[in-house]
Amino acid sequence: MDSPNGMSVQDVVKAAQEVGIRIPGVVDSVHWRITLSDADPAKREEGRQALETAIRDSHAYGGTSVLLVPAVCGGSVSEADAWSRSIEEIRKTLPLAAELGIHVLIENVWNRFLYDHDGPNTQSAEKFAAYLDAIDSPWVGAYFDIGNHQKYGRPSDWIRTLGSRLVKCDVKDWGIQSGWARIGDGDVDWSAVNQSLSDIGFTGWVSAEVGGGDTEYLRTVAERVDRVFSL
Repeated sequence: MDSPNGMSVQDVVKAAQEVGIRIPGVVDSVHWRITLSDADPAKREEGRQALETAIRDSHAYGGTSVLLVPAVCGGSVSEADAWSRSIEEIRKTLPLAAELGIHVLIENVWNRFLYDHDGPNTQSAEKFAAYLDAIDSPWVGAYFDIGNHQKYGRPSDWIRTLGSRLVKCDVKDWGIQSGWARIGDGDVDWSAVNQSLSDIGFTGWVSAEVGGGDTEYLRTVAERVDRVFSL
């Protein structure tokens, strides 16, 4: 689920119960356009309020997390500014997150923050880990997107570096030749990923971040997820 979403909590919970699914968390719906790294304090405030709505919604749905893109760099926003501004705003939400038991989980996306988007595919997770450590809260961790980081480095190495900071994973695939690919058809070394997840004792949720479809399509997605995690 995205949040804020304009839907009543009651309608969402009822629909999930009728279909028989769990909602393990939500995605902040405004974090790309109303960023916590914006130079305008009013925009950052608006983004923080949206994050707090997402925290409340996740709790109401029975979830445990909010996926957050904390900053977008480029133009007038430097990485140093994005770092300090986003941390300041995230910290303001932590009393609420702690009260409701909701993790704020930072996703590694192509937002030109914490890694060089145009750099080599040998980059490490050290800066990402340092950012999480700078926030210094048990309620903040990583929602590690396995496919996103195939472009920057070996996802298995990033997983080991993040260690206990890693709380949940997004699952998709990417390759130098194929670009975005069906799960299992890109360049991700899933056997190495599985070993790394085992090494850090990971037992959290994984989410297939792919396009939607009908029942038959979703069945093939589930089969692919099962296949790559059995390697």
